[in-house]
Amino acid sequence: MKAIIFATLEEAEPFVQSYQRGRFSGVTEGETVHDDDHLITITGIGKIKGTLRTERLLREYRPTEILHVGTCITLVDTIKVGTLFSPSQVFEGDRIELSAPTYPRMPLARTFDGMATGTLVTQDHTVSGTQELTYWQRIAEASDMTGYAVAYVAATHGVPCGIVKVVSGRMGEDDPKLRKTLDEAHAMITTFLIKHLG
Repeated sequence: MKAIIFATLEEAEPFVQSYQRGRFSGVTEGETVHDDDHLITITGIGKIKGTLRTERLLREYRPTEILHVGTCITLVDTIKVGTLFSPSQVFEGDRIELSAPTYPRMPLARTFDGMATGTLVTQDHTVSGTQELTYWQRIAEASDMTGYAVAYVAATHGVPCGIVKVVSGRMGEDDPKLRKTLDEAHAMITTFLIKHLG
């Protein structure tokens, strides 16, 4: 059984409402629902919730594969808002200043053809200033708040993990049409999942 992990209910709702084969309606943050083929869970935002709830999902349901989907922010000009991003690796970005980081980079077990790829950094802190942004641009293409936690826990259980994110913004830039941008990103996630799950 494959687990599909969302960070937020907002990201999950369009898919839950569109997916005809499963009974996923009514799922809330911290809860897991499933049909015969797929588990759906919503971790909540951040690495702590992502870690604890992914751990619980794996212990209780033992899925054969994890797919983490949602939105991210681009760090580079080469990846535009509205792009599907399938990173090949993810790392923890709040402790990177340590000479020997506690958490290693995690190669992802699966990427998806035809999507932008690169490195995803997971951060709880907000990048501020040109100097810090330039630093992150040298080592990653995109940033989120949950991906590393999901991938790390999956790896500790020996469960393959892939991540697909829709780029919903650019680091350091405000979007005057943010609501529309997010709605479009969530629709793209839904389209991808329905096609992928067949």
